[in-house]
Amino acid sequence: MSRIYLFLCLLLPCLAYAQDTPIVMHLWPNGAPGYENRKNEPEIAKDYYVKNIHNPSITVYLPPKEKATGAAVVICPGGGFRLLVYNSEGVNPARYLNELGIAAIILKYRLFREDSTYSLEKEVRQDAYRAMRLVRSHAQDWGIDTARVGMWGFSAGGEVVTQVAYARGDGDKNAQDPVDRLNGKPDFQILAYPGPLGIPQSVPADAPKAFLVVANNDACCSAPIVTLLSAYRDAKVPVEAHIFANGDHAFNMGYKTDLLSLKAWPSLLTNWMIDSHIIPPVHAVHASRPPQ
Repeated sequence: MSRIYLFLCLLLPCLAYAQDTPIVMHLWPNGAPGYENRKNEPEIAKDYYVKNIHNPSITVYLPPKEKATGAAVVICPGGGFRLLVYNSEGVNPARYLNELGIAAIILKYRLFREDSTYSLEKEVRQDAYRAMRLVRSHAQDWGIDTARVGMWGFSAGGEVVTQVAYARGDGDKNAQDPVDRLNGKPDFQILAYPGPLGIPQSVPADAPKAFLVVANNDACCSAPIVTLLSAYRDAKVPVEAHIFANGDHAFNMGYKTDLLSLKAWPSLLTNWMIDSHIIPPVHAVHASRPPQ
């Protein structure tokens, strides 16, 4: 009996982990268009980062069915387009979103500063659009409302979001691949200390509602938030911005900082998503706590 008990104790954690295993899916089955010959080049992952991405993909974390709200967010980690800060700006936000009942999809996009073959305006934008369309194409499978699919970018990941947030995002109705016929524009966006590339001086009236957060002493990325906030105000598009006095750059989810204001910022995001009718209030309990 004791041996059976020991076996079950060892097995159950494995079963629990298997249920939480995310779905990994390449954006294109045969590799990125024009770069199919690079699809088998291995990624490099160490500690907190991933790089050498030539076959872009999404990693899908779905909330429990009984908790799911139908909302989804494509997460774009930062890293200066030289690598992706995958754990702090990918996995941790995904777990936070799952606690809220939101499907979380981490995008591994191509890195144009690591490999100058690529560019932000072409290949990276292509990855962002494809990720959004791929998520919408799986709406029924993943229990997603196609009108509540947003994007969340950290640092350089915010520059990825800007590539698709302000254009119409219409798909190609004549595309052979049905995924490419779908709309790629996010319904809302979350920008955490985004870089300056792609930040517009003005935004269209159909720009996605936005939540913006940054530290005032962030030399890189506080100015883009101020610019974008002003543009949103001029366009009369819903926006919420939080500019903290201190924190510098890359405070991630605020889990490791000693600054109380930064520790609390995920709860502000939770409140915004409730107030913006992205999720219902009942799903917000304890969602801002650090993942265990």
